[in-house]
Amino acid sequence: MSPQQKHRAGFAALIGRPNVGKSTLLNALTGEKIAIVSPKPQTTRNRILGVVTRPEGQVAFLDTPGIHQAKGELNRYMVEVALTAAEEVDLVLFLIEPPAGETPDVSPGNRAVLERLQKIGKPTFLVINKIDSIPKQQLLPLIELYRHQFPFAEVVPVSAREGDGVEHLYATVLSHLPEGERLFDEDMLTDQQERVLVSEYIREQVLRHCRQEIPYSTAVMVDVFDESEREPRPGTPPGQLGGLIRIAASIYVERDSQKAIIIGKKGQMLKVIGTDARKSVQRLLGAHVYLDLRVRVEPRWSERPEGLKKLGYE
Repeated sequence: MSPQQKHRAGFAALIGRPNVGKSTLLNALTGEKIAIVSPKPQTTRNRILGVVTRPEGQVAFLDTPGIHQAKGELNRYMVEVALTAAEEVDLVLFLIEPPAGETPDVSPGNRAVLERLQKIGKPTFLVINKIDSIPKQQLLPLIELYRHQFPFAEVVPVSAREGDGVEHLYATVLSHLPEGERLFDEDMLTDQQERVLVSEYIREQVLRHCRQEIPYSTAVMVDVFDESEREPRPGTPPGQLGGLIRIAASIYVERDSQKAIIIGKKGQMLKVIGTDARKSVQRLLGAHVYLDLRVRVEPRWSERPEGLKKLGYE
């Protein structure tokens, strides 16, 4: 950093409709898998912090649930999480994806989000994600269309999946943040506790392997996180998994029929979910993992405030 440059720091929220790639972008910005990703809507349920620290500054990005027409307690909770995050940050990154047709348009859902952002009144970037999915000549009309809808401070096209434009986005965000010292320690990446990340990694595999109706009714709670044998044995080569962590977790659903789907015939589906979850959790924790999964029924938990509280959504 040159003597003329000032250190900058602040918060930026990733806001947008479901499935526009907010979590993929957070992972691309941080260079680590902090947020789980799936093609199913409403995968992200809480705000997730990802901190990117460079010599010239520090940006604390907040990934948020997709803003949608909320029906039911869980959906209202998720939308409230997103809008509250937008109110508390220095900068909002409004993510969209290119429309399916050749003629650009602003969807009713995106118009509704822009109306809420107008009321919040924070400086806002338009971040067009998935630009690898359209011809470049379609990009300019889309930008012009959205510029007529909202006074965006910047427009930044990116492909979070390919990494295209991600560094430029970070630099542009940083240039709009206030001068100041770091908000978090230099080595901090996220405020998510390991057991929370573990529960999300397990839920990711449920989303990946189970039928369409299951994800909306699924929550995961880690019941046991035993690190007493975590220390690697003397002589363990660098880069290899260390000791052993014993984890027991419960997958909650709302109906017996959903429980049967997750368990599968002769327990095969639960075995597949457990095997893939264990592999991803081992990479996260850098240790061998013994993972015990149980499936439990909590009727209508996503519709009841006490159900949300019990399963950690409060």
